[in-house]
Amino acid sequence: MNPRRRAWLLAAALRAPWGAAGMAGAAAAAADAAPATDAPVRRGRTLVFPRDHGAHPASRIEWWYLTGWLGEGETPRQGFQVTFFRSRTGLAADSASRFAPRQLLFAHAALTDLGTHRHLHAQRIARWSGAEDAALARAATVDADVHIGRWRLQRDAAAGREAGYAMDIDGDDFRFTLDARRTQPLLLQGDAGFSRKGPEERQASHYYSEPQLAVQGTLRLEGRAQPVSGHAWLDHEWSDEILHPQAVGWDWIGINLLDGGALTAFQLRRADGSALWAGGSFRPAGGSARAFDATGVRFTAGRRWTSAASAAVYPVAWTVDTPAGRFTVRSLLDAQELDSRHSTGTVYWEGLSELLDTAGRRVGLGYLEMTGYAGVLRLN
Repeated sequence: MNPRRRAWLLAAALRAPWGAAGMAGAAAAAADAAPATDAPVRRGRTLVFPRDHGAHPASRIEWWYLTGWLGEGETPRQGFQVTFFRSRTGLAADSASRFAPRQLLFAHAALTDLGTHRHLHAQRIARWSGAEDAALARAATVDADVHIGRWRLQRDAAAGREAGYAMDIDGDDFRFTLDARRTQPLLLQGDAGFSRKGPEERQASHYYSEPQLAVQGTLRLEGRAQPVSGHAWLDHEWSDEILHPQAVGWDWIGINLLDGGALTAFQLRRADGSALWAGGSFRPAGGSARAFDATGVRFTAGRRWTSAASAAVYPVAWTVDTPAGRFTVRSLLDAQELDSRHSTGTVYWEGLSELLDTAGRRVGLGYLEMTGYAGVLRLN
């Protein structure tokens, strides 16, 4: 897409009337793109699958976020990240055109190659009218199936197989075609999938995870294709209002524990670095999930890394205190910053990291995400 056109689409989305008065108008503008089952985000709403694997076009923002590592045993060689975003613009309410930009779709992909200390990334953006049969870009509502051009993330529930996700991502320097199979039940975050993100009840999302996905597929790097296997984690989240006005960004971890458990922890930060809100969950292998409340999680920054590209300073090591214990999170490569100013307009850090216990032993692998360090994060 022409960079000027890309910038215009993004600017149009950012000008949409997301204030208190504008929310009703924006919802009406997207009404013909939203199925009747697209209920508002609220406590007590029961998530219904496979419908809630799919898109929720009436909600303001949504993402499908899949991260993982490729390697042998507990030794990663590469990390990978695929995220598809959907944003309701509130535009073209009176237009019957199938090309009207009622929704914007974005996608980010990254590959961290630990052997060569490289972090490669690519991005895509497209407008979507909301039509289920759109050919160039769409996010299906009946199940997870989102694509922009040749980039695709699709849930696969073929008979006789464990449900999972198939993805095909083709960047300039890499391509991965991966299949991520479910090995555990869904993990509903927060209160049965209702996840608070701030001191006010409306600052919340519907949020579930799929930890411990078993990955197999093909990675093409430097023109050479190779079979790969590993483990992954998927988050799917949608919201009408996720950030409190005082929040400038967040820190988040999703960790597949080596014993089969799953650990999530996050904090939303004020401009002075203090925590505005926090949360997370822990599910032991074969056990039931335990949700953390806002007072149960504390992030303490350790070693920092400065990006030569953005001048942002990121903590690439953290001490994370949770009701499940104290852990150290440490990046496996410092330079894992993503510049997405040609799509979502943000610069953030997201990368493959290890989880250590208090004795310094590696007990998990997963992804650390940090936003708001290169500038205040804006989701409106």
